[in-house]
Amino acid sequence: MDLSYSPRHEAFRAEVRDFLERHRAEALTALLGVDAGTARERALAWQRLLIEHGYAARTIPKEYGGHGAAPDLLERVILDEEFNRAGVSRGIGGQGPDMLVPTLLEHGNEEQKRSYIAPTIRGEIIWCQGYSEPGAGSDLAAVQTRAVEDGDDFVVNGQKIWTTTAHLAHMMFGLIRTEPEASKHAGLSYLLIPMQTPGIEVRPLGTMTGHSEFNEVFFTDVRVPKRNVVGRRGEGWKIANTTLKHERNLLASSALLEGSLLRLIDLLERTETESGRAIDRPGIRDRLLRLQARVLAMRCHSLRMLTCGIKGEWPGTAGLVTKLAGCEISHQIAGLAIDALAETGILYGEGAKAQAARTWQAHYMFSLGLIIGGGTAQIQKNIIAERGLGLPREPRA
Repeated sequence: MDLSYSPRHEAFRAEVRDFLERHRAEALTALLGVDAGTARERALAWQRLLIEHGYAARTIPKEYGGHGAAPDLLERVILDEEFNRAGVSRGIGGQGPDMLVPTLLEHGNEEQKRSYIAPTIRGEIIWCQGYSEPGAGSDLAAVQTRAVEDGDDFVVNGQKIWTTTAHLAHMMFGLIRTEPEASKHAGLSYLLIPMQTPGIEVRPLGTMTGHSEFNEVFFTDVRVPKRNVVGRRGEGWKIANTTLKHERNLLASSALLEGSLLRLIDLLERTETESGRAIDRPGIRDRLLRLQARVLAMRCHSLRMLTCGIKGEWPGTAGLVTKLAGCEISHQIAGLAIDALAETGILYGEGAKAQAARTWQAHYMFSLGLIIGGGTAQIQKNIIAERGLGLPREPRA
């Protein structure tokens, strides 16, 4: 097996390295979302530069604001490797660019694609996902937020919860019950909802990270044009599952895991203990080697998933394990960082030592939330067992 890169791909790697060197001053070191103020303006400028050079939105057609390149598995790998090596952000990601955009490319009509894809990949529209409800989390098909026809509009009433970035979002893509007489799965539609519409109330929820990433969202007689339905009415379950597939890939990105692992190794090499560097302690080194092996396995698995996607093949059980494994590894990487920092790792406050640990504390707690969000670990195991391995369903209580 020849694992070397072709001259064309080596030339592409050199091009990427040259770009990162020339634009290091403009680059962002990390970007989990788009917020207000100066950071947002820098993020938008960096995103425009990445799209221009084809390092973001690379395969999205030019008519929808992307770079328009043909899918190339090795180019994707090289971009991940070089941006991670440089410690530079890959640009604006999240629910809009990584989840909604590929869903619209597959299911949206031409008007929706031209209206929403370009401003979304540029970071000008921030999206939130309206799926979970107080009585419908793991059993997503049980959502009760309803839409009733009134002329050219739907009138929406109900509630969503755990809605990430709803307090910042301009738009929501939501799963709404439009056919109350249909069966549970067949009565849903996938609806695009402007968040400034009268009747929408957003209430932030405090979390253990100290921030309010999640929200409750209430709808009271909210009018949404019927043209904002993606696909056909009643097809929402199928379309929502397309989005969930991309969500699982986003939450378990091997590129993000590799970046986290590189930052962890740097931390372990710099952190001094009474017996020397943290990376030289046998217990720490053993845990690091195990994590390196798992991250490498996830990278190979990710290549397998990308290959299936390019070929239009369904990966089967292999595709179902990605979210479960990736989120657990991410949490364990942060856990090792905190343990290596010893007593400093659990400090809170404004002191220099507490500041040094804060990023890893946030990573640890947020990654724990991702083990629950997007389908809990227990639900993921049920999906793997029932859909992937063909095992019988658990008996209902």
